[in-house]
Amino acid sequence: MTSMHGGDLIAEVLKAQGVRFLFTLCGGHISPILVGCKHRGIRVIDVRHEATAVFAADAVARLTGVPSVATVTAGPGVTNTMTAVKNAQLAQSPVIILGGATATALKGRGALQDIDQMALFKPHVKWAKSVRKIRDLVPALEQAFKISKSDVPGPVFIECPVDLLYDEAVVREWYGVKSLGGRSLAERALKWYLNYHVNQLFAGADDIKFSPQIHVAPPTTSSADIRKAAEKLPRAERPLLLVGSQALLEASEAAQIAAAVERLDIPVYLSGMARGLLGKQHPLLMRHKRREALKEADLVILAGVPCDFRLDYGRHIRRSSYLISANRSRTDLKKNRRPHLGVLGDPGRFLRQLADELAKEERWTSWRKQLRQRDQAREQEIQHQAAEQTELLNPVHLCREIEKAMPPNSIIVADGGDFVATASYIVNPPGPLTWLDPGIFGTLGVGAGFALGAKLCRPEAEVWILFGDGSVGYSLSEFDTFVRHQIPVLAVVGNDAGWTQIAREQVEMLKDDVGTVLRHTDYHVVTEGFGGKGFLLNEPNRICEILLQSKKAVAQGQPVLVNAHLGKTAFRKGSISM
Repeated sequence: MTSMHGGDLIAEVLKAQGVRFLFTLCGGHISPILVGCKHRGIRVIDVRHEATAVFAADAVARLTGVPSVATVTAGPGVTNTMTAVKNAQLAQSPVIILGGATATALKGRGALQDIDQMALFKPHVKWAKSVRKIRDLVPALEQAFKISKSDVPGPVFIECPVDLLYDEAVVREWYGVKSLGGRSLAERALKWYLNYHVNQLFAGADDIKFSPQIHVAPPTTSSADIRKAAEKLPRAERPLLLVGSQALLEASEAAQIAAAVERLDIPVYLSGMARGLLGKQHPLLMRHKRREALKEADLVILAGVPCDFRLDYGRHIRRSSYLISANRSRTDLKKNRRPHLGVLGDPGRFLRQLADELAKEERWTSWRKQLRQRDQAREQEIQHQAAEQTELLNPVHLCREIEKAMPPNSIIVADGGDFVATASYIVNPPGPLTWLDPGIFGTLGVGAGFALGAKLCRPEAEVWILFGDGSVGYSLSEFDTFVRHQIPVLAVVGNDAGWTQIAREQVEMLKDDVGTVLRHTDYHVVTEGFGGKGFLLNEPNRICEILLQSKKAVAQGQPVLVNAHLGKTAFRKGSISM
């Protein structure tokens, strides 16, 4: 063990825990971690902004259910991750952030990039730990894997001072333990202290042990609660099921969860990571007019869905409905609306256990038919809106053509406002775990990182990023990352020359577009400058042609950006962005 430096120790833990990718932006404080991981076959992906590294790790965690790792250098490297870390926290994603830090003896003495990183992170992660001795690196990191995945998953932060990462000889040379001279009492005391400090740093390094891969079981649900739900559900005349991201935290169980939803035979609305759970055209799947359906339902099951702003803080569900809520979080279980039956536990397991309790019967046929007719009527409206003539491209028509162009193995990354919200009504994810959006935080800038993580997890998939022209500004430089690491993704920018989701209400309410105006910028040309392939799409009759050319370029290994110039429509008139 004495031949291994701290970066090697960290890499050994990551390898033992099944980590295949390490996302980073390099820095002197973390170099041994990068080298140690490379030597152990962990693919190191360096990006152009630290937030992208965390977003990529977030996507891998969501798609695999296994905690994923990003490492960034001290100071500004750490602070640059904060939005992505907060997004992972609110999305309940198990991400581990390894942050570099100044040497332990220099903490608080004005060293380069030395700040109080722990105070910054503690409010926004499940657990934060600053390691102070070599022997504590491995147990701290193993604990991080356990904590990030347990109960309500979330990000954790491990601070790794630079003098814990290099080998002992180098660290002794840094501190000048061998060369420090002088005969004065102060000089001799300093030499003694530094020698003692280094001895303490490396004490116990020969006794480090590694654990096998840590598996954390999802929280169980009460069998009594399952029976109560099973007794109540058959008595309902108009039940409705809402499934959210939290139900898919155990990503490996997606197929079993989908089968359970089918056996329950309840009309279902899917949101977040649950989108695509039943495929595109399942008879139980409803996509439109959810608010009206909730007002009519006499029993509502929320599986991993809190009563936050997306349900108007619970007001979308009528008071006379019997409300069953399953959630890992005790807080989210009762947020804004106390359920009649609150099931504390994993909502995916809850659905599976509930389906096992109920005999398969033909129920609620007329209720499903009513909802299906309403859904089909909305689809016809969308079809008519797609046929409307607009200057440049009709975004509704473009989204319909995008969906036609996507093969069954597609993964869709949503990063934007108005254009992406339009697409969410039209573009159907083809299967379980094929839709990635930021989640409740509504963060712009997730696109490149999410796509990077998705393509690495599923190299056979065709990964599409749907960008707004506002959000693409956060990610555009990552086309350099896609090119360098040979990650072929297909991005479509809905370019309407504005922050349209904000402008819709701002202009309507305040009669001023200040701060919301952009240009039809040549994003495709910028992509070409980074080494990717760019296409300009501003003629409706060329949509199919350009999308086909884009898919061919991706199949040949090139990352692609389609700059689609959009006209204005009233498709989302009246939408509110808060």
